[in-house]
Amino acid sequence: MNKSQKIAQCFSPAAFIHDSKENYQAIEKLIQEQEIGGLTFFHSRHSAAANFEKRAETLDVAGTFEKLITLINRYQKLSKIPLLISIDGEYGLAMRIEKTPQYPFAITLGALKKDAEQWVEEVGYHMGMDMKRSGIHLNLAPCADVNTNPNNPVIGYRSFGDDAEKVAKLSFAAYSGMKKAGIGACLKHFPGHGDTAVDSHLGLPILHKSKEELKTEELLPFQYGIDRGVEMIMVGHLAVPALTGGKDIPASISRALITDLLKGEMGFQGLVISDALNMKAVANLFPEPGELEWQAFQAGNDILCFSDHVTEGIEKITQKTSDEEADLVFQKIMDLKKRLGVLDYKPIEVPAFNWDQHFRLQKDLAKNYVSVIWGELNPSEIQALAKAGKLGYNEFFTQTASHFSLNLKLDFETADKAEKVILSVFVPSHKPLNQFGMDQSVLGEIKALAKSKPCILVHFGNPLALKHLGDLENFEAVICAYQGFEEVQGVVVKLFL
Repeated sequence: MNKSQKIAQCFSPAAFIHDSKENYQAIEKLIQEQEIGGLTFFHSRHSAAANFEKRAETLDVAGTFEKLITLINRYQKLSKIPLLISIDGEYGLAMRIEKTPQYPFAITLGALKKDAEQWVEEVGYHMGMDMKRSGIHLNLAPCADVNTNPNNPVIGYRSFGDDAEKVAKLSFAAYSGMKKAGIGACLKHFPGHGDTAVDSHLGLPILHKSKEELKTEELLPFQYGIDRGVEMIMVGHLAVPALTGGKDIPASISRALITDLLKGEMGFQGLVISDALNMKAVANLFPEPGELEWQAFQAGNDILCFSDHVTEGIEKITQKTSDEEADLVFQKIMDLKKRLGVLDYKPIEVPAFNWDQHFRLQKDLAKNYVSVIWGELNPSEIQALAKAGKLGYNEFFTQTASHFSLNLKLDFETADKAEKVILSVFVPSHKPLNQFGMDQSVLGEIKALAKSKPCILVHFGNPLALKHLGDLENFEAVICAYQGFEEVQGVVVKLFL
C-alpha cells in the first residue's frame, strides 16, 4: 500500500442512514476512490444538525434500523479493507435509531444506589451486544466528563455526575462492558468538557483552570482509564490555556495536549480519535479544505471523525507527514481492526432484539435508582386520602394519560378540591434548551400549586430540570425517577402502594 492509502485508513466520515441517492453515491466514491478506513453512522442530516440549530433532536422516520443494516452491507461490499463502522450511541442504538433498545442516561446510572459499577458494566455489555449484532464495531462512548457546571449546555445528562472519582469508575465500567461484548469504546471528551459554558458544536469553550485543578478533576477519569488499559480516547474541541502555554487552541488540534500530555505525561498508548471535525469550535478555523485534517493529524489524532474534506485531508496529510508516521498510524488502525474482528466481515442479517430481557434489565435498574430525594412518602396516608375523595392528581407534558397514572388505581379528586395533590412531570427534553422543553406558564402553575397545598412531585426525566420547578422544600415530597420508561413508571407506582 502507498502512503496515501495508509493515511486514508485514518478517516471515518459521517454516513447518514436517511439521505439522498447522490449522497449515498458520494460515500461509495470515497470508499472506492479514496479507500477510507471507516464510517460513522448518524440518523439523518436533519437530526445531526439539531445541535447547530439549537433544537431538540427528533427521530421519527420508519425503517431506520433495516436501512442501516442494508447500508452497512452495501458499503462493506465495496471496500478493499473492511470498514470500521462506528456510531455515537451513549445510551444505546436508540440515540440514533428508532425502535431499538434504549438504556438509561449516564446521569441516571450515576444515581444507582447499590453495586453501581457492576450494573453500569452490565448496561455497557448489553449495549455493546446490540451494536455487535448490528455490524457496528465501535461505540463513541462513554463520556468521562465530570459535570461540575450544572448549566453546561452540552454535557449534562451525558455525564455520570459531578464527582470525579465516581465518574472515573463508572465510565471505565461502561467501557469495560462494551469491550466484554467485543466492540470498541472510547472515553471522551479529553481533557474534560464538564465545566464548560459553551457548546462546542456552536463555539469554542475555554476552561480557565490550573494544571493542578485539572489533575484532580477533569483529567482524573482519563488517567484512571489509562492506568487500567483503555485503548481509545476521544479528544474534545475545548481550549485549556493552562495546558497549551496560555493559548486558546482547541485540544483536538493541540500537539501539546495530545502528544505531550496525553501520550507522553499521562502514558496513553492507545488510539486517539478526534471529536467531529464539522463542529464550529474548529470547523471555521482553517478555510483551506484539508488544513484542519492536517492540524488534527499532526497534533496526534489517529482517527479523524466526521471530516467534511476527506479527499483534500488525505492529500494534505500524505504530502506533509513522514513515511514513518504514516506507517505507525496505519499499523495502529489495522491492529484495532483485527482486535475488533473488522477484517472478518461477513454480510449481516437484521437482528432481533430480546425485548423481554431488555425490559427486565430496565426494571432492575429502575428499582436501584428511583429515589425520594426530598421529604417522606406515606403510602397508607395517600391511599386513605384517595378513598376519602381528598387526593388530587395532575400530570404535565404528556399527550395521553401516562402508564403511571393508569396503574396507580387510586380515585382522584380535581386538584382544586383535593387536600393533597400528586404532580407528575414528564420532562419533554433531556437537553436544557428552553427549560428542557417545559413551557413557562405550566412551570408557573406547578409552582403555584406547590405553594397552595401539600403536593408530592414525581419527576420523570433529567434531574437537572428540577431547578425550573422552584424550591423543592415547597413540596411535601419529591420522587426523582430520572427516566420516563414504562418500567420506571411501574417502579414508582409501587412506591405509592
